[in-house]
Amino acid sequence: MLYGVAVDGHGWFECDEELDEAQNAFVAALRTRALRWSEDPACSGLLPPEDGSALVAYLDIDAPKENLLLLTVGVHLESHHLRGDRLHNQDFSLPDTATSFAVDVSGFSEYLAEQAADWFEAIIGRSVVRYEWLHADQVYASRYLFSDTGEALVQSYNRVLAPPGQHDCLMRAGHVSGRGWVDTRGLGEPDRVVCVRGAAL
Repeated sequence: MLYGVAVDGHGWFECDEELDEAQNAFVAALRTRALRWSEDPACSGLLPPEDGSALVAYLDIDAPKENLLLLTVGVHLESHHLRGDRLHNQDFSLPDTATSFAVDVSGFSEYLAEQAADWFEAIIGRSVVRYEWLHADQVYASRYLFSDTGEALVQSYNRVLAPPGQHDCLMRAGHVSGRGWVDTRGLGEPDRVVCVRGAAL
């Protein structure tokens, strides 16, 4: 559910830099819609354009009470063109290839703000669950994913807590890459499913 957090929009998409008229109109309209959101305004940010770059408005989506960032999403505004997608959580760049989150629209500032707000709200409202795998009553692996599509967000694997010999089996099956990164999809069905955002489907 969406509900007001800030009284007047202060705290949402804050920026100390001066923006032009169209950018100010976009940000003002976006802040007004953000009053309805259940997220913490501190999870939002606004990056002013530099040397002709885009104005960036972003939102960190986390796992409540776990201090865990699940993903960063945001929009890039250039003149009358808006593009949004998952963003790199350090430089806030758009991915080279559009993902399932992508939005691409053109129009005037207020319209683009409404489109951006609709897009943010759709992501905020999606349910996220955590798959857990247990051994000796301890969680040794987990995967956070959207419950509607099964799209993975964050995953972890603790080799020390895992069943003996499992890591070697996963490696032989091709589920281990890089410096020991384990793809938890190789673990089969989870032992437990926990809803961490929204309502599980």
